[in-house]
Amino acid sequence: MRLALGLAYDGAGFPGWQTQPAANAIQDLLEVSLSALAGHRVSAICAGRTDAGVHALAQVVHFDTEASRPLTAWVRGVNARLPETIAVQWAREVPADFHARFGARARTYRYLIRRSAVPHPHWRDRAGWVFRPLAVPAMREAAANLIGKHDFSSFRSSQCQAATPIRTMSGIDISERGQFLEVTLTANAFLHHMVRNIVGALVHVGSGRQSPQWMADLLIARRSALGAPTFSPAGLYLAGVDYDPSMGLPGGSLDPLDPPGMLPEVSGGSDS
Repeated sequence: MRLALGLAYDGAGFPGWQTQPAANAIQDLLEVSLSALAGHRVSAICAGRTDAGVHALAQVVHFDTEASRPLTAWVRGVNARLPETIAVQWAREVPADFHARFGARARTYRYLIRRSAVPHPHWRDRAGWVFRPLAVPAMREAAANLIGKHDFSSFRSSQCQAATPIRTMSGIDISERGQFLEVTLTANAFLHHMVRNIVGALVHVGSGRQSPQWMADLLIARRSALGAPTFSPAGLYLAGVDYDPSMGLPGGSLDPLDPPGMLPEVSGGSDS
């Protein structure tokens, strides 16, 4: 039987999703808990391998098991063995050919930027910080250049292992939420550090260091060395992963500034 889980976690203090030698990555902790409940070794595959310090509101994973358990057990039983900073939100049985990563149609990330003259300890690990005023209209104009299918080489890290830098960006929205700017990006997939490099470039434009046209020029240049510094992981959230509706999985994207929306369903659904 193949199962899918919705997972939320606070990425601060973790080395990222992917298992690492001598490190308690999120994948390691989840697999230990799943294996204990299943009674056999379980390997979990995720929709997006988040980096150190990056959070998830709606990570999706799949795994195979021989154990027969109520869906609610895969939520509450797994959570009982996880640290409080990681929690399964829902569980669903899925077809044997479902794949959390390769079956995803789109992924949505949200980045929080806190605009303030001074930092605040509460937001240290939850939002990026900018003390300079930001021109939001200029940032929106710059962001519009990234919509569509492009070579995003200028926004990938030197360690990126993706076979191709071609990605399709279907949406970028920059909204003002009090002291925060919330940058929402949706694409079929993202390159390593792509969101953080885009946000860094947008901040350069918003602070007046570059013009909106610079974003278009940077995209065409296909050279990451010409871009802005990679922005902090603290404000980055994997907010949603979309699949074929026939899978019956919760869709849409969640919002880090709307805590009630982070828990659309805490039960596993039907026990059958």
